[in-house]
Amino acid sequence: MTQVTLGENEGLESALRRFKRKVSQADIFPDMRKHRHFETPIQKRKRKKLARQKQRRRRRRI
Repeated sequence: MTQVTLGENEGLESALRRFKRKVSQADIFPDMRKHRHFETPIQKRKRKKLARQKQRRRRRRI
């Protein structure tokens, strides 16, 4: 869980900026997108198959 405590003379905008930075560093957004909706087994297989194909293409370039 990401937390940001507001400093004594700190504005809300700067605290929000720090919070956003911490959330992006903790890789919460990709995980949140992945778990946003229920994924059927067929959709899961399809996603993993596409990821494997993408990985193979990257390996061929090197």
